[in-house]
Amino acid sequence: MSATHRADPISVDTLLSRCRFPPAGTAVECAVSGGADSTALLVLAVAAGLNVTAVHVDHGLRPGSAAEADVVAGTAAEVGAGFEARSVAVAEGPNLEARAREARAAVLAPAALTGHTLDDQAETVLMFLLRGTGPDGIAGIDPCRRPLLQIRRTETRELCARLGLRVIDDPSNDDPRFLRNRVRHELLPLMDELSGRDTAPLLARTASLQRRVLAVVDDAA
Repeated sequence: MSATHRADPISVDTLLSRCRFPPAGTAVECAVSGGADSTALLVLAVAAGLNVTAVHVDHGLRPGSAAEADVVAGTAAEVGAGFEARSVAVAEGPNLEARAREARAAVLAPAALTGHTLDDQAETVLMFLLRGTGPDGIAGIDPCRRPLLQIRRTETRELCARLGLRVIDDPSNDDPRFLRNRVRHELLPLMDELSGRDTAPLLARTASLQRRVLAVVDDAA
């Protein structure tokens, strides 16, 4: 059943049951941009009993982006997490998304948790397929350090709304220059229409099954 048709109300407990966090008491960094996904990650990581530090990385790509750290700092204080602000320099130009990811990764701890959701997984699989991929691409996003891969984007937004948490809407998420946005706003809705069903969970399941296949092959090798 898709998140938009769930009968049960979204709560911290219902979402936490589908997350994969380290053991309670573990010290972790959570990459928190201030959007609904990473804000939900922060809330759920604290609820899981982790010793959480929210890390906001300012890429300096739009006016006022530095002030978004204040929003994340306020949320971190509200939910009982630590906070750190870091900044990187990313210039406009080709491969902007990839360069921004690399710059962010360079200032985060290697084991930092990120707020990728099931929808991100579906989009990633399609992007790999559009570019031409092998078995590794079909496996999509590695679940390591991504505790929310069984959570829908609609659910993270609903959770933040229910908790009254302020979230930041990044205008770059609607920019058609980026392939992910066209997959999100054009390709996936068309696939849903043609198939008459919510295709994101199917793509995420394909990625999970492919990851199991790759693990078996690695073990056999």
